[in-house]
Amino acid sequence: MKSKLKRFEIIASRDNVIEPGKDIYEKVKGHWKELYFGNNNPLTIELACGRGEYSVGLARKFPDKSFIGVDVKGDRLWKGSTWAFEENLKNVGFLRTQILNIESFFEENEVDEIWLTFPDPRPRKRDIKRRLTSPRFLDMFKKIMKHEGWFRFKTDNSGLFDYTLEELNLRKDILDLQFTHDLYESDLQAECFDIKTRYEEIFSAEGHKIKYLKFRFDK
Repeated sequence: MKSKLKRFEIIASRDNVIEPGKDIYEKVKGHWKELYFGNNNPLTIELACGRGEYSVGLARKFPDKSFIGVDVKGDRLWKGSTWAFEENLKNVGFLRTQILNIESFFEENEVDEIWLTFPDPRPRKRDIKRRLTSPRFLDMFKKIMKHEGWFRFKTDNSGLFDYTLEELNLRKDILDLQFTHDLYESDLQAECFDIKTRYEEIFSAEGHKIKYLKFRFDK
């Protein structure tokens, strides 16, 4: 408990974590590029980012792009925040909020690309609406995405992946859908940049195949 509280204190003092109580938390919607990053570089968000392995990993590889990891767990965000702080990465930050509130922080057409990496699969039927690839969430993501921006999704969970494919196939606004049930035996592997989350490393070591898909919204 003490270590968790200490982490909360640390991120409260850091500029690379935007959370309740900070002035920018109420002002950043629609103004990420000028207010937070101070440039006009393309903006990518990682949803349910956990420790932020993808946000930080992409920021390392693409200094000419901006990245925001989104998660509600402050003790997890502390890790990505620390990596970015220690490496002096100025093109990555973290937003502490629930994904359900995403439209409160990003204006329509503000986001160039979205990554969703190993979210909670919510396997129970009563939790279907809480899955981050359910229709209500997809509608939110479509709204904040720019036309023809890529949505990218990685998971080890076959149930969630199959559910997602079913939902996408039911929609009339999905373009250029590509997918694989075994990323590391696929031509799509290269575009994931060999970045792995802690969960991916654990699941891969247990023999689970990593699933991946990407698509664009027709806006």
